[in-house]
Amino acid sequence: MYSEELEKISWSETTARIYAKTEADVCRALGKERCDVEDFMALISPAALPYIETMARRSRNLTEARFGKTISMFIPLYISNACTNSCVYCGFHVSNPMPRTILTEEEIVKEYKAIKKLAPFENLLLVTGEHPQKAGVDYIARALDLAKPYFSNLKIEVMPLSADEYKELKKHGLNGVVCFQETYNKEHYNLYHPRGMKSKFDWRLNGFDRMGMAEVHSIGMGVLLGLEKEWRTDLVMMAYHLRYLQKHYWRTKYSVNFPRMRPSENGGFQPNVVVSDKELAQVTFAMRIFDHDVDISYSTREAAAFRDNMATLGVTTMSAESKTEPGGYSCYPQALEQFHVSDERTAREVESALRLLGREPVWKDWDAAFDLKVY
Repeated sequence: MYSEELEKISWSETTARIYAKTEADVCRALGKERCDVEDFMALISPAALPYIETMARRSRNLTEARFGKTISMFIPLYISNACTNSCVYCGFHVSNPMPRTILTEEEIVKEYKAIKKLAPFENLLLVTGEHPQKAGVDYIARALDLAKPYFSNLKIEVMPLSADEYKELKKHGLNGVVCFQETYNKEHYNLYHPRGMKSKFDWRLNGFDRMGMAEVHSIGMGVLLGLEKEWRTDLVMMAYHLRYLQKHYWRTKYSVNFPRMRPSENGGFQPNVVVSDKELAQVTFAMRIFDHDVDISYSTREAAAFRDNMATLGVTTMSAESKTEPGGYSCYPQALEQFHVSDERTAREVESALRLLGREPVWKDWDAAFDLKVY
């Protein structure tokens, strides 16, 4: 399990190594065909900032060589905001005085139909809060069953499950799982996640192993940038984790996401640091140079102009017209959001913008029929 590997990696020593990187280290990394984690440290370090345009060109060339000029389009659907966790930065916090919504089967189908009217989405991400009793495996399985007539690629972003539970959901059409560790700093983890199942650091961390053991086709991972002051260290820990997973579960496809925390307008939890657009671009280029094949995903957390720019330089997957409240597409459009969406364009507007940039939006890029095992 990866928790045992992470124990061998010092957070403080890794931080020191990142800030000790020099321009010579950056040039060495840029001159390599294949980079290791030490090179990734150099590419996300402050020493690499003068080379960001060089990194952008390299990232664009590597992305186009591997993915062409395509952008895979997906849409999230929040089907429940019931949650037993107390994450200090999240709108679904168990103590928030808000109506809790768990969509019924009829409401779920209504949402599916509403999404299909927006654009020809085939890649659906089902999202729930973490409430095993009210929105557990059986509920998720039923939502997957109901989705199959409408979507060809089904992923979930829910509470970490056991390997057997992931295997069970595969029988109902599950293709991929997205899970953010949020931060790899075990010492600080419970400051942000004091209660609930999400407070169990090792259970969440080892969930990726359980996904691999269940032979989930696609695994998405990410850290919440700004939660930790040393966000670069979090990214390095994720890079180590990615390499570990690729070694142990090599049949699985991987994606990464770098959601940024924004300052709260209502006096709520504030990020420990605000990651700039330039820094996020640097991270994106560094990840593509580090791993030519990993899928890099941007959500509608990011502003429209920034997303458009990054679509030509390294990003390969995007959401569009996202609603982050349960039933937000049709049933309950005024419900409380989990987080604020920055890119508020319609899916068709995003599609048009991407085409003007020479990108090819792809609505369907996977089907169960493709997943034929050869023995």
